[in-house]
Amino acid sequence: MTATGSEIKCDLLVIGTGMAGMAATLFAARRGIDTVQVGMTGELNFASGLLDLLGVHPVATGQIWSNPWDGIRQLMKDQPRHPYARIGIDAIRAGMEEFVEFLNDAGLPYHCHPEYNARVITPVGTLKTTYALPVSMAGADQAIADRAPCLLVDFPGLKGFSARQIQAALQDQWPALHTVDLPFPGLNGELQTERMARKLETIAAREQLAHSIRKHLGDARTVGLPAVLGIARTRQVFTDIQQAVGVPLFEIPTMLPAISGLRLRECFERQLPKMGVRARYQQKVLPEPRLSDHEFIAPVGGETPEVQVRAQAIILASGRFFGQGLHADRHAIRETIFNLPVHQPADRTQWHHKDLFHDAGHPIHQAGLAVDDILRPSDEQGRCVYPNLFAAGSILAHQDWIRQKCGSGLAITSAYAAVRGSQTILGKGAQHP
Repeated sequence: MTATGSEIKCDLLVIGTGMAGMAATLFAARRGIDTVQVGMTGELNFASGLLDLLGVHPVATGQIWSNPWDGIRQLMKDQPRHPYARIGIDAIRAGMEEFVEFLNDAGLPYHCHPEYNARVITPVGTLKTTYALPVSMAGADQAIADRAPCLLVDFPGLKGFSARQIQAALQDQWPALHTVDLPFPGLNGELQTERMARKLETIAAREQLAHSIRKHLGDARTVGLPAVLGIARTRQVFTDIQQAVGVPLFEIPTMLPAISGLRLRECFERQLPKMGVRARYQQKVLPEPRLSDHEFIAPVGGETPEVQVRAQAIILASGRFFGQGLHADRHAIRETIFNLPVHQPADRTQWHHKDLFHDAGHPIHQAGLAVDDILRPSDEQGRCVYPNLFAAGSILAHQDWIRQKCGSGLAITSAYAAVRGSQTILGKGAQHP
């Protein structure tokens, strides 16, 4: 019992508030599982907002896949211990479809082609592929294909975004790119993306910006802007400005932390409590949770316990080193909450190759929790540690999400599979609204 004596009972405790934690909580709530979510919010602010499924495989050759499903099938053959191989194609499809459906219903519309990756422009002017992306960014793919005259808008005072740099990087393959510097409506000096986005949720600011763009439109057939077109009302902001300008618009992601990640975070924080989730944001699971085959008892709070959560199952989505789900010292990598076995090179000298830019990446990037076929953490002999403990997201071993361009896809689909696994323990059916 905690110092205050308070206790919460639930079916499922989700630890983590990044993409995997939010997705697991969403999938659980939609299946009628009584869920408590605990974690320090903020990681989603560092999400690009792009839902990558698979972009590159093999990493060593840098092969880019326009059809992510073909790439995943090949990945499963080449890397049978990769989490995608555990999850399976059908569950990967189902998880992505359900996640995008939720975002669309929640007023944060996303676009994806069922079989192909789209192309987007990065803040540094390179092109990358992604599976699903906000509707406000989706026009970039057609603009890139057409190479038609395009106006890129820059706002003096906004750091981490340069229309001129993008133009310079793409000028050989897209010579019809042009740039313009425009003052941002109602803001001066150094610009912050969140203030800009919230400012554009006012009608006057939208009208002023659209008027400024129209004056410099020239022969441009499309317009690209930094991703600041609102947060909670992005659909309306985007539609109003596009209609007023008179040509298609598309947003370009900014450097992290980004508004596109903040949109996702605020969407989840609005919607999940409405679905019955008991969220303990800005709190964490404190040391020495008690575990058994039947129940977990976890102290939760800030620096000291504020409540005790008694759960029949747990999904661990605490992230890797950035999310503090893993910690590396001079000798080994360890899991920080339950001290679970971590798959890792036998010796620290094997964590990295001598070549910093080794084509295949470094062995440390494959470190994490090995899991069984329903995503329960397992020991070196392949035996699950606890039958009611599951893991999801970047903490999983045998994947390199950064180089494989599969971060969001891995988070979402492993969360889907972990919730599906927990249903077998909790006795909850596969019902789905």
